[in-house]
Amino acid sequence: MPTEILMPALSPTMEEGTLAKWHVKEGDTVSSGDIMAEIETDKATMEFEAVDEGVMGKILIAEGTEGVKVNDVIAVLLEEGESADDIGETSAPAPAAQPAAAAEAAPAGGSDKAAPPAPAAPVKDGNRIFATPLARRIAADKGLDLAEITGSGPHGRIIKADVENAKPGAKTADASAAAPKAEAPAAAMAAGPSTDAVLKTYADRPFEEVKLDGMRKTIAARLTEAKQSVPHFYLRRDIQLDALLKFRSQLNKQLEPRGVKLSVNDFIIKACALALQQVPEANAVWAGDRTLQFEKSDVAVAVAIEGGLFTPVLKDAEMKSLSALSAEMKDLASRARDRKLAPHEYQGGSFAISNLGMFGIDNFDAIINPPHAAILAVGAGVKKPIVGADGELAVGTVMSTTLSVDHRVIDGALGANLLQAIKDNLENPMTMLA
Repeated sequence: MPTEILMPALSPTMEEGTLAKWHVKEGDTVSSGDIMAEIETDKATMEFEAVDEGVMGKILIAEGTEGVKVNDVIAVLLEEGESADDIGETSAPAPAAQPAAAAEAAPAGGSDKAAPPAPAAPVKDGNRIFATPLARRIAADKGLDLAEITGSGPHGRIIKADVENAKPGAKTADASAAAPKAEAPAAAMAAGPSTDAVLKTYADRPFEEVKLDGMRKTIAARLTEAKQSVPHFYLRRDIQLDALLKFRSQLNKQLEPRGVKLSVNDFIIKACALALQQVPEANAVWAGDRTLQFEKSDVAVAVAIEGGLFTPVLKDAEMKSLSALSAEMKDLASRARDRKLAPHEYQGGSFAISNLGMFGIDNFDAIINPPHAAILAVGAGVKKPIVGADGELAVGTVMSTTLSVDHRVIDGALGANLLQAIKDNLENPMTMLA
């Protein structure tokens, strides 16, 4: 029977997407692994590959359609010997009701008379039960309740064989038992003045309305949820960078023949990764009714892109050399700006870094990205008067840092120990190579 192609969930947070482009058209032969379409998520534009073979029978969602819900039917694939007449009704949203053709052929030698119309699609617990028209007719003739039958067709759809083998009051084998539980929808943005109220307030002022894209909606929802639900507290330390800047200059001269140039941010990533090893209790995330403590240091780094940001994750960062971290970070940042990161490259981690020093910001407080337990906000290195170890007044380069901490995971003293470890690593950079 025809195979329904559903809008894929390309990331755990994806609830809807934009069907940016079709790479196939109706009538094209499709093989497993072929690129069928490009899907825009809240984070990136990704290619969608075929998993079945067949002929593209019908495209239900046009290119450029926004707000297509995950698991909506976007197209129908036909198997060998099937035609467009075999396409039954689907779960795809439509602007108006459309007549559906029979989904399954009549048995050989059957009557030429038109089959009676199928009963209306049943509903269970407010959700529609998907079944082919023929399956619904057979169920009605046999007095079967479709709510008591689990389909073995594509995506759990009830087909002819399911109702023919079913007995009144008995369920067929649960083909969808292994399906993963759907994620809860993302938290809605916090309530505030209504759109109408805001428009009315500024009705006498010229303005341009800017539509929110998927990324901006997600950022608004996730960070609002984080700020409201995560008990933040903040720890601040100034870090002297003179030794690090001198050491960095020496290393860059030695690495110049290899085309490697280390940034201060590379040292910060390494310092945080090692600090999570030195204070392992802080290398954890919040998991609802427990915490998860990790052996490895997976550090996320915020990267600004047009219209939002990504936080690509450098896994096993404590094990990597400064030059390896530098190369990986440059690659991730470049692909993040092009929205070419795969979901596994920006999901996970237990700790994050947000560095606005290059924008001239002296200090700021960052919002934790759940389920992380902490995020380090990094400001610019600024020349300031300092008191040396001998009590003499001198001028040094000082960087302000703020550690935002989830109090459910990390208490004050533990957070202080973590920030002290980061400070020690940065002020004694040679020890990070030991």
